[in-house]
Amino acid sequence: MKKSITLFFLFVAVVFAIAQSQISEKQKTIASKPLGPMMDTLQKKYAFVSNKKGIVKDTIQDEVIGRLNVYKKSVHASYYADKFNGKRTASGVRFSNSDYTAAHKKFPFGTKLKITNEANGKSVFVEVVDRGPFVRSREIDLTKRAFMEIAKNKGAGSMIVTIEEVVK
Repeated sequence: MKKSITLFFLFVAVVFAIAQSQISEKQKTIASKPLGPMMDTLQKKYAFVSNKKGIVKDTIQDEVIGRLNVYKKSVHASYYADKFNGKRTASGVRFSNSDYTAAHKKFPFGTKLKITNEANGKSVFVEVVDRGPFVRSREIDLTKRAFMEIAKNKGAGSMIVTIEEVVK
C-alpha cells in the first residue's frame, strides 16, 4: 500500500515538473515578442481621438466610432473615492479607479462620453457604468485615473468640464 502511494506521488511530481517546464518555455516565447498595439490596449481601455470636425476614431482598431454632440458646458465633475474599488456599480460591473469610466444620472449604461477640462483644454473618453453623483451641484463622477489625466490641479476634488456624447 505504501509503495503504491509513493509511486502515485512520484508520478504527480514528474507530471508537475513537465508542465512547469512547458509553461516557462511559453513565457520565454511571449516575453521575446514585442507587444506593439496590444500594449496600448492594456494601458488604456479606451484609445479614442476626435478631430476638429467632431468625428471620433478608435486608434487601436483604426475605425470611426461616431460623432460628438455637446451635452452640457460648464458643469462640475468630481471623482470616486478609493473605498469604492471592487464594489459593484449600478450596471453590475465591478468598479476600478484605474479604468476610464464614469457615473451619470441620465445617460444609458455603455454611453461613451468625451469630458474636457475647461481650464486647460485636456480631454478624456469615458464610458458610463454607474449612476450618480448624488450631489446637486455635480453633473458627473469620473474615475480617479480619468480625473487626474485632465486635472490642472492634482489636489482639487472637482473641476468645471464640458460633456460631449459620442453618437453613432
